[in-house]
Amino acid sequence: MTDVIERVKKLIMLYQEGILGGERMPEDSNPNLDMSSEENLIYFTLPMALNYQRNSYKLWESALLTWKDQNTHDVFNLKIASSMDINFLRSKLVKYKVALQPNKQPVIWQKLCNSIIIYGKGSLKNFLNELDFDVLKIKNFILKHKKDFPYLSGTKILNYWLYVLTQYISFKFKNRQEISIAPDTHVLQASLKLGVISKQDLERNDVREFVSAKWKSILEGSGIEPIDVHTPFWLWSRNGFKVEI
Repeated sequence: MTDVIERVKKLIMLYQEGILGGERMPEDSNPNLDMSSEENLIYFTLPMALNYQRNSYKLWESALLTWKDQNTHDVFNLKIASSMDINFLRSKLVKYKVALQPNKQPVIWQKLCNSIIIYGKGSLKNFLNELDFDVLKIKNFILKHKKDFPYLSGTKILNYWLYVLTQYISFKFKNRQEISIAPDTHVLQASLKLGVISKQDLERNDVREFVSAKWKSILEGSGIEPIDVHTPFWLWSRNGFKVEI
């Protein structure tokens, strides 16, 4: 797999040089909060659980509009949102289309608020601190309590959420190398393009777990952490593999 690693290194270099684009990423639609604040942590967590089979740019644009509107801003308040009438919460989340599934997604939002309050004693920062900001501990805890963290506990979203936190908050995470590649559609297509998986592999029921394990094995000892290839892969695929490597 030496050839694959060399191509990945070239792709990362092209990304760093701006050749793949990415000057503005979806999560750049944010209110520029204090990177060490509770509010910032909450902002990058609750919408993430709704980032399923949708345009990420649209999601975060909707999240920012919801944050800025004083009539909808309180959905980001754990205490208020956790006890809000579900129909009232629904009306706020659908106003700017943060929630595209009006029956299911407000329930997910409220469930997460409640779980953070219960396990973090009212604070997401406290929840992460209790787990030492350790990627392994955080992942193991959330996977052990999957029902309490709907969608955030999914293979793709859990890893990508942790990656986004490492990019947009000021706290340093331990065992960052354990954030596996977040195998969304673009990562799967890039993996296919690089010859790491076959078209038949895409039909596997466990394709996301399969691809994550593949990249972890391939990149071991290369000096490249799996999650660091996510954005270059995502941009490369999103732009139709126009850049040859």
